Amino acid sequence: MQSLAMNSIALLPLLLAGFFVGVVLPAVWSSVPARRRAAAAVLKQVLRALRRRR
Repeated sequence: MQSLAMNSIALLPLLLAGFFVGVVLPAVWSSVPARRRAAAAVLKQVLRALRRRR
């Protein structure tokens, strides 16, 4: 059971890094307008979902 908790803790930074690289960076630095809009839309949806949980 401890190894499951340790794996979950180890996965969290990987998921956050993947989200940052896959959504946040393209929303800010992409030179392709369609990619920026798509990444910004995903970011808005995620932030909206996080706000509802509170």
